[in-house]
Amino acid sequence: MSLTLALLVVAVSVPLVPVLTRLLGRQAGWALGGGLLLAVGVLIQAGAGTRTVSETVSWMPTVDVALRLRLDGLSMLFAVLVLGIGAVIMVYSTSYLTDRRPTGFYTLMTGFAAAMLLLVLADDLVVLWVAWELTTVCSYLLIARSGPTAGPPATRTLLVTVAGGLSLLGAVALVAARTGTTDLTAALAHPAWAADAAFGTTVAVLVAVAAMTKAAQFPFHAWLADAMVAPAPVSAYLHAAAMVKAGIYLLMLFAGAASHAPVWPVLLVTVGLLTAVMGALFALQRHDMKELLAYSTVSQLGLLVAVIGIGTTEAMLAASVHIAAHALFKSAAFMHVGLMERRTGTRDLRRLRGLARSMPWAAAMITLAVASMAGIVPTLGFISKEMIFEAMLDAPAAPAIGWLVALVAAAGAVLTVAYSARVILTLLPGPAPEVRPWRPTASMSAAISLTALAGTVFGVAGWLLADLVRGAAAATAGTTLSEIGGVYLWHGFGGPLMLSVLAIAAGVLLTVWRGHTDRLLDRALFPGSGVRAVQSLHDNTIAFGRRVGALTRNDAPAAHMAAPVVLLGLAGLGVVAGWPGAPPTLRPHAIDVGLLVVMMVGIVTVVRARVRLTAVIATGVVGFSVAMWFFVLGASDVALTQLLVEILTVVIMVLVLRRMRPRFAAVGTRRSVLAAAAALAAGTTATLATLAFTGHRSLSPAGEHFIREAQTLTGGTNIVNTILVDFRALDTFGELVVVAVAAMAVSALLTAHPAVGGTSEPQVDNPLSDPQRNAVFLTVLDRFLVPLMLLGSLYALLRGHTAPGGGFIAALLGTCALALAYLSASSARTRMLQRPFLAIAGAGILVAVGTGALGLVDGSFLRPLHAEVLGVKLTTALVFDVGVYLAVFGVILAALRLLGAASTDTPGRRPPTPPHQPHTDTRADARQTEGATP
Repeated sequence: MSLTLALLVVAVSVPLVPVLTRLLGRQAGWALGGGLLLAVGVLIQAGAGTRTVSETVSWMPTVDVALRLRLDGLSMLFAVLVLGIGAVIMVYSTSYLTDRRPTGFYTLMTGFAAAMLLLVLADDLVVLWVAWELTTVCSYLLIARSGPTAGPPATRTLLVTVAGGLSLLGAVALVAARTGTTDLTAALAHPAWAADAAFGTTVAVLVAVAAMTKAAQFPFHAWLADAMVAPAPVSAYLHAAAMVKAGIYLLMLFAGAASHAPVWPVLLVTVGLLTAVMGALFALQRHDMKELLAYSTVSQLGLLVAVIGIGTTEAMLAASVHIAAHALFKSAAFMHVGLMERRTGTRDLRRLRGLARSMPWAAAMITLAVASMAGIVPTLGFISKEMIFEAMLDAPAAPAIGWLVALVAAAGAVLTVAYSARVILTLLPGPAPEVRPWRPTASMSAAISLTALAGTVFGVAGWLLADLVRGAAAATAGTTLSEIGGVYLWHGFGGPLMLSVLAIAAGVLLTVWRGHTDRLLDRALFPGSGVRAVQSLHDNTIAFGRRVGALTRNDAPAAHMAAPVVLLGLAGLGVVAGWPGAPPTLRPHAIDVGLLVVMMVGIVTVVRARVRLTAVIATGVVGFSVAMWFFVLGASDVALTQLLVEILTVVIMVLVLRRMRPRFAAVGTRRSVLAAAAALAAGTTATLATLAFTGHRSLSPAGEHFIREAQTLTGGTNIVNTILVDFRALDTFGELVVVAVAAMAVSALLTAHPAVGGTSEPQVDNPLSDPQRNAVFLTVLDRFLVPLMLLGSLYALLRGHTAPGGGFIAALLGTCALALAYLSASSARTRMLQRPFLAIAGAGILVAVGTGALGLVDGSFLRPLHAEVLGVKLTTALVFDVGVYLAVFGVILAALRLLGAASTDTPGRRPPTPPHQPHTDTRADARQTEGATP
C-alpha cells in the first residue's frame, strides 16, 4: 500500500496546516516541504527498478468506481516533479511570505499538491476527473486570494479551466460507456480505440481540448499571463511545475490510445507550434519579467504539445526530458522574480539594469536558469531542445513535413534565445541599483540555487536523470526500456545541432538589433486580446443568462405553475388511457371520509382567505390532516416527518409574514379563473396518476428485497431508516450536501439583501399588543416541554434503526423545540439562536464522510459496519444518522435565526412612534443644533 501511503502523507498534511502555522508561523513551510519529500521517498521505494505498481481501494463497487492507483514511469516523473518542486517552493515561501500565520496559503498549496499527486497516480477515470477538478478549484482559490485586483483574473482562469473540465468529463463518460469500465489501464487498452473511428476521434478531440485549457494552448492561452497576479511561489508551482503540466500529463497518458485517430497528431502539432511561436513573440514584447516568463511558459508548453503529437518513442523521450528541464529552469526563474521584487520593488527589466552588482549570486543563478530556457550548452535545456529537433526531423511523415515542423520549432527557439538574452543583458551592465533589506533570504536563495544548479548538473551528467525520463518515455510509448535511447549532452553533428546553432545565432542577432526588433514589435500583433475575449465571453454569458431568466423571473408562484401543470396533464392523459379502472380493494373508510372533509374545509379556507395569516393556518390544517392520514395507513415514519415539517413550516411562514403585508393583493376574475383551472387540472392529474401507478401494482422487487433482507443485512427492523442509512446511504449523503448548500443559500439571501417590510399596522395600547403578555402561555410550556422535546429528539435518533425515528425526524423534533423556545422568549433571548449554523451543517457532512470512509474497511464507501458489545448491537449507520441530524438541524437553525432576527427589527422600516410621546420634528432639532454650533 505504498501509493496509498504516499497519498495519505500529503493529504493528511492539509488539515494539519492550521496547527503547524499556529506553532511555527511562516516556518511551517519546512515541515510541509518535509512531508512532500517523505512522499517522494515512499514512491521512489515503491517504484524502485522502474517496475509498475498498482493498488486498489474499493470505493463504490456497484458502479465500478474505486480508488485505483498506478505508479509507472510516467506517473513517477510527474510525481517527483510535483512533490520535489513543491517541497522547494514551500521552503522558499518561509522567507517570501509576509503574513505571520499564512494558514490559507499553505493549506491551498498543500491541497493542490495532494490533488496533483492524486491526478498522476489515478488509474480510474472518475478519480482522474475528480483530481483534475480539484486542481482547478485550488488554483482558482490561490489566485483569487492574491489581492483586491485578483478577482477578475481568477474568474477568467476558472472559466477557461472549467470548460476544459467539462470537456474531460465528456471524454470520461464516453470512454466508460464504450469500454464498459472505469479502470483507466483497461479502458486505454480497449480495442474500441482502433476499431471505432468515430469514438476514437471524438474522445481524442475532447481530451486534447481539456489538456490545452490547462496547458494554456491557443486559443486558451490568455489565462496564464492573466493569472500572474498571484504571488511568486504560486506562479513558480502552479504555472511552471504543476498545474500547466497537468495538461501535458493528460496528453501523454492518452497518447497511445488517442494516436489511432488521425486528427490527434495534426491537432497537437499544429496548435503546439502555433502556440510556441506566438507565445515567444508575446514574451519578446514584454518588459515585466513575470509577464515575459508567463508567455515563455506558454511557448515552451506549445513545444511540448507539438512533440507529443509526433508520437514516436524518440519524441516521448524528448518530451520527458523537456518536462524536467522546464520545471527546473522556470521554477527557478519565477522564484528569482519574487526575490527581485522583494528587494527592488519592481519587475520592470528597464529599471533593473546592473542588478548583478547588487545581487551577484541571484544574478548568477538566474543566468543559469535562463541559459537552460534558451537551450545553451551545457544545460539540460540544451539536451531537451536537441532531442526535440531530432524527434521532429525523424517524424513518421514525409521528410519535407519533418523539416517544416522542425523549422517552425526552430523559429520559436530563435525568439526564445532573443528574450532570454534580453533578460541577461538587462541585468548585467550598469550601475548597481539600490536594494532594500529583506528578512534573511537564505531559504529563498537556496531554493533558487537548487533548481537552477540542478538544470546545469543534469545537463552535464544526464545519466543522473536517465532512468526517470526513460521510464516515462517507455510508459507513454508502450514499449520497454531497452528500446528507449539515452540522455547525452553530445548528440554528434547533424540536423539538430545545425538548427540549435542557427537558433542561437539568430537570437543573438535579434538581441544586437533590439532597437529595430522593439520598433517592429511595438504594436498589437493580433487584432484582439485573449483576456478581452475571455472577459467578453464571461460578460455575454451572464447577460444571456439574465435575459433567459427574465422570461420566468416572477415572484408570484403561480407564474411558475403553468408549464409543469401542462406537462403533467399531458402525461396524465396517457395514464388515463391505459387505466383499467379503480382497484377492487379501493373502499373508503369512515376515518378517510372524515379526514377528507377536514382537508376540504382547509383547502376552501385557503382559497377564500384574504388575510395571509388565515391562509397559513388553513394550510397547516391541510398538512396536519395529511399527516394523520399517514398515521391511519400505518406509515409512521412518513407521518412523523410530515407532522414535524408542517409545524416548522407554519413557524417559518409566520416569520416570513412579519416581512409582508397582512392582506393579499386584490386579483382580477380572469386570474382567479385561470388559477382555479390550473389547480383542478393538477389535482385531477395527480389523483389519476396515483391510482394508476399504485392501485394495480404489486410490491416491487426492490421492496421485497428490503423487507426480506433488511434485518439480516443491517440488523434494523425499521425498513424506512435502513433504506436511508444503509441501502441508499449514497443518495442520503447527496441530499445532505444539498441541505448544507441550502443553509448557505439561506444565509447568503437573507444577509446580502435588506428586508423589505410591508406596511405596519398602527399599534394599540392594549394587552394584545404586548408580545410578552401574549407569550405567557408559551413561556410556561417552554420550561418543561423544550427539555422533553430535546430528550425525545435524542431518543428518536437512537431508536431510528429499529423503530420509527432516525436522524431526520430527530432533527425536526429538536428544531421544533428550538422554535418553541424562540417563540416563547422575549427579543433579548434570541441569543439562543446565535449558533454557527453553517458549522453545524458542515459538521454533519464531515461526520457522514467520516462514516463513509470507515466503510472502506469493509470494501465500500458508506458501507455500515456492525458490532455487538455486551449484547447491544452497534452500527456505524447510527453515526451516519448523527450526520443527518446535524445537517438538517443546521439548515432549519439558519432559517429560524435569520428570519427571526429580521422579524424582530425589520430594516428599512421606521419604528412606530410610542403612543404616549408626542411626535418630534427631528429635522427642526437638527437645524437648532446646527444653529447653536459656534
